Amino acid sequence: MSGLMEVQSLTKKFDNGHIAVNSLSFGIRQGRCMALLGPNGAGKTTTLNMLAGLIRPTGGAIRFTDGAPPDLRAWIGFLPQHPAFFNWMSGRELLEMTGRLAHLSAKQAAARAAELLETVGLDREAAKRYIGGYSGGMKQRLGIAQALIHRPKLLMLDEPVSALDPIGRREVLELMQALKRETTLLFSTHVLHDAEAVCDDVLLLHKGKIAVAGELADVRNRYRRPLIRITGDSPFINTISGWEHQPFIHSVHINESIGSATLEVAPDEGGMEQARAFVCRAIAEQAIPVRQLEFGQSTLEDLFMQVVEGESSTR
Repeated sequence: MSGLMEVQSLTKKFDNGHIAVNSLSFGIRQGRCMALLGPNGAGKTTTLNMLAGLIRPTGGAIRFTDGAPPDLRAWIGFLPQHPAFFNWMSGRELLEMTGRLAHLSAKQAAARAAELLETVGLDREAAKRYIGGYSGGMKQRLGIAQALIHRPKLLMLDEPVSALDPIGRREVLELMQALKRETTLLFSTHVLHDAEAVCDDVLLLHKGKIAVAGELADVRNRYRRPLIRITGDSPFINTISGWEHQPFIHSVHINESIGSATLEVAPDEGGMEQARAFVCRAIAEQAIPVRQLEFGQSTLEDLFMQVVEGESSTR
């Protein structure tokens, strides 16, 4: 699979001295979906704005690997986190106007608008409705359509589902799944579950630097750890904190505010079986007030918390 874009040592330092993005180097492969992950303030939006040509990098290089037009934006479609629309226009009118701004003829813009409205599920009656009457999910789907109007090679979405209700979130994620078959996607999110649902590759940022990068499957395998999660009433915390001395339990993480504990089990063969037997026996013998007990594997969110906590512990 060929590369689409190469980013080398991308850096952004603002006038106040804050380094929002610190020497990022990565590649985006054609036909893939990459998730740019991290909490608020990690540098995700700044990175996307530089890739989209909206702000100038302090240093580094951005290039398409298979040649490029003089203006990279001709090959990029971009939807910001908070898109603004003319509420007095219909969805069809907005897309036709966007098409004309992208140098399509009136006939081409009308045809492309009709095609995209069907793709994003806003054809028929919805296409004629004023945008001011659209739901949040409908506006996001319209925003994706306008970003695709000129058939970009790379579609970039900044937090595309962060402000949506569960129905709107599901609609947009399903649309992104479908678009993966047509173009290359790069989207940012701080909701790691969303990334796992649609992406092929992940780039996890922390304080402007790359903490973890790679194919989703490889990252999962590389950092996957067997875990036991316990939720219960607060008195059980002191009891569980002593379990880390067991040879088959690697560490114990306590969250007293919500009354939960996460046990990272040693990855040795038979470690989970030993830990499972020990935990179940201890809960029964000590009458620990448990509301929920879960045996599973670590997630991207667990990995990110490990990255953040790991840095904090070295200070």
